[in-house]
Amino acid sequence: MENTKTVNSAEIKPEYSDDGRGLATVKWILVFLIAFASCCCLVLVIKLKFTITQVSVTGNSHYSVKEVEEMVMSSDIERNSIFLYLRNRFGKSEPIPFVEEMEVEIVSPTSVRITVYEKALAGYVEYLGHYLYFDKDGIVVESSTEKVEEIPFVTGLQFEHMALHEKLPVEDEGIFKLILSLTQLLNKYNIRVDRIYFDNNKNITLYFDKVGVILGTEENIDEKINKLQFLLPKLKGYSGELHMENYSGVEDKFSFERK
Repeated sequence: MENTKTVNSAEIKPEYSDDGRGLATVKWILVFLIAFASCCCLVLVIKLKFTITQVSVTGNSHYSVKEVEEMVMSSDIERNSIFLYLRNRFGKSEPIPFVEEMEVEIVSPTSVRITVYEKALAGYVEYLGHYLYFDKDGIVVESSTEKVEEIPFVTGLQFEHMALHEKLPVEDEGIFKLILSLTQLLNKYNIRVDRIYFDNNKNITLYFDKVGVILGTEENIDEKINKLQFLLPKLKGYSGELHMENYSGVEDKFSFERK
């Protein structure tokens, strides 16, 4: 007779058991996939809903609208209105030549308004291969190798040194007030001058291509510039000097010497 052994069911153990760990792993994978999909959806929504497509630029004259836009938003991420807001709110902007400040306003998630505040320039002088741009008080606000055509080139000023953000060390500081007054008049009558020259007595000579206009002192300067706007077209193509030192606006006391 064969021996029969009774086996207790409590002693029977399965060959494999994960104690629920496999199910937990599947759950974590599902959570990860859901989170990943949610992040992708969020990124897609941010890209579609917060990408700047409309840009308004005001106050710019030295730089074009496209140049200003590229300065503010030079990469794809910077065209995101959320990132742009945070950068301008907490970041530090780099200095831009000829610009005092750029104000960036988020108008909507897809549009932005950029206001440019340019440095107030009265003229520039040349010094050691650089152009020094100064304001109405004669303070050098910019040093550059770039020549700005809209700003008058001033010659005849005597100085031996200069420093950025300091006043040009000329003997008579009243010359800056005269320069400002002169450039404002030239702008008023829409006259583009190549060069302004001052002698030691502050007598003024304006240069237009091959024509020099001798204005003399600042006396009756408004009348002289007003008359000049009508004389310049007649002098186009000529070479010589137009003498207006004695012009007062009452009589035509001026003459032209051809060269």
